[in-house]
Amino acid sequence: MAPPPTQQTMKERILETADKLFYLQGIRAIGVDTIAAEIGISKRTLYNHFPSKDALIAAYLERRFVAQRPSDRPPAEQILATFDSLERRFAAKDFRGCPFVNAVAELGPTDRAVKKIAIAFKESRRIWFRERLNELGVADADALATQLVLLVDGAIAQDLVRDDPAMARAAKEAAKVLLRNAGVDVGGDAVKQHKRARQ
Repeated sequence: MAPPPTQQTMKERILETADKLFYLQGIRAIGVDTIAAEIGISKRTLYNHFPSKDALIAAYLERRFVAQRPSDRPPAEQILATFDSLERRFAAKDFRGCPFVNAVAELGPTDRAVKKIAIAFKESRRIWFRERLNELGVADADALATQLVLLVDGAIAQDLVRDDPAMARAAKEAAKVLLRNAGVDVGGDAVKQHKRARQ
């Protein structure tokens, strides 16, 4: 028999509520009073778990920081699947863009703690792309990884403005062009490593 589900701790409840409200309504728009009221606790209880709103913001962003992991699929398939995943996310009614970009835009570049977390997330995605490109034997994997990240961020920005999940498909087609130019065979639906890259 599976063990009974553990009750969510108060800290987890606070963080989950903050995550939902910060992401959907904005960090500046939501005060700790609103978060506490949503849960049905006092501000003092909230501050017992998070000493300041800044600490809660940092915890929210760290919770959102989920690094991509490689799979058993061929590297080029993994790269292009990133854009398929984006398209599914864009189609969700609660999609409000990249939480890290949103946080920097709201709080300004002088908020060093937020900017540090945002840079770390963006760099982790770029490194993930670079590692897949290295597996493919791409000559300048570092530069191409940066270009792929720009396609991801561009697609997110376009979807926010246009509310059109097809922006992810357009970015995927652009990614295919970049991969072909780097010697990776992405012809048809079957994406495979170019023979030259295997040598």
